[in-house]
Amino acid sequence: CVVRSRDALSYFSDAAVAPRRNTHSVTAASLAMVAVDTRFAEALHRRGRSIGLTASPLGAPLVALRTDGDGSCLPHAISLSLWGIHDRSAAGGAAAAAAPAAVDKLPSFPFPRIAGQEEMKLALLLNVVDPRIGGVLIMGDRGTGKSTAVRALAEMLPPIDIAEGDEFNSSVSDGELMSTEVKEAIEAGNTPGTVSVPTPMIELPLGATEDRICGTINMEKALMDGAKAYEPGLLAKANRGILYVDEVNLLEDSLVDVVLDSAASGWNTVEREGISVIHPARFIMIGSGNPEEGELRPQLLDRFGLAVTVRTMFNEQARVQLVLDRLDFERDADAFVAKYEKEVKDQTDKITAARERLSKVEMDRDLKVQVSEVCSMLDVDGLRGDMVVNRAARALVAYEGRTKVTQDDVERVIGLALAHRMRKDPLDSMDGSSKVQMVYQKVFDPAAAQKAAEAKAAEGAAAAEAAKKNKKAGSWGGLPGQ
Repeated sequence: CVVRSRDALSYFSDAAVAPRRNTHSVTAASLAMVAVDTRFAEALHRRGRSIGLTASPLGAPLVALRTDGDGSCLPHAISLSLWGIHDRSAAGGAAAAAAPAAVDKLPSFPFPRIAGQEEMKLALLLNVVDPRIGGVLIMGDRGTGKSTAVRALAEMLPPIDIAEGDEFNSSVSDGELMSTEVKEAIEAGNTPGTVSVPTPMIELPLGATEDRICGTINMEKALMDGAKAYEPGLLAKANRGILYVDEVNLLEDSLVDVVLDSAASGWNTVEREGISVIHPARFIMIGSGNPEEGELRPQLLDRFGLAVTVRTMFNEQARVQLVLDRLDFERDADAFVAKYEKEVKDQTDKITAARERLSKVEMDRDLKVQVSEVCSMLDVDGLRGDMVVNRAARALVAYEGRTKVTQDDVERVIGLALAHRMRKDPLDSMDGSSKVQMVYQKVFDPAAAQKAAEAKAAEGAAAAEAAKKNKKAGSWGGLPGQ
């Protein structure tokens, strides 16, 4: 219901406009932004109802008005939904609170049925066992199941217990996962109740703004009560869950920095419009993208704990099986999910057991020293690489039901943790796994590395000798001395 601003001004200019309580009086400038049909406003005026108005078709901001029985029209609220009018009267509000709208969640493809891409699946599983690893960056060809794997992982995670009524998914037992309000309530002896909810999985769209990510001032409370209040952003909703950014290489670098800073520290700090808020933001950061559309800067690559390069499968049997499974899923998603429900539950139980076992896993000092030696020889900047390799190896051991890290465990995760840290120049390739494996062999198995070097040298000498024999008479033999 859009009307010319001149009509709105002519209507409201006749009304007795005066401030009430903590609200501000309506001015000509604010009335010019009101998109409401005058006949509709008159009807509401006669009924004495209060409403909230949404955005206009052109996306202009709107001032929502409260119509009182004495004819005054006051700013009331700004509705955050699109193309709807919310009844703000007592009866309407009570009805809305009594009957919340339920949204059915679409089923996801079962994680255990994703064929191939074992490195990607391993990297995702290690992060859910130990979120301190620092997230996963998945880069690869189109249609390789990157987004499907992430959404399937979220469906497989065990539920979490959060403080009742808390907007930050706070825990009532872990101080590092508590918001300020919950911590103060517990210190005062008023421990809030808990509610079990699914592990949150928040998708960050490319068009998101920094205010939407970090949170901003609550305009509705500001207009209704005249008080400063914080409106939680996506980082608050993702606390203790997963934050997924598809096409992360197309997201603005400044926004990637903000998200990765919060993921690394576990806290989100908001300072804007006179509001100062610090809340927990411990989540698993997962980014995916196609390198053909652009690369991430080396400084941002280093902030991801693990990185995987996925490629199209060329195994005929695996491809056929995955295609058949996908067709069955699209034909009847609910039946397909129910068919593999036991496999998903077994995987969930395995993750829960691994989280409980993680604190008991041990890693010898000699292995830690060798890991640091590899990082030093590869010229890895900082200490993130050393820490991620140690954490990933321990998470792998816990996931497989053991309590002792071996050299084989380090070998399986060191490429995931260090390959993307080899990129020093923006023009270099992101995949440095071959260099990592070469240095790993040199440190952990010097004899094998020496044999490989000798074999490579012998192969090069044989190739040079063969080229000399095949040289034609009279052909140029190069500069003297070569």
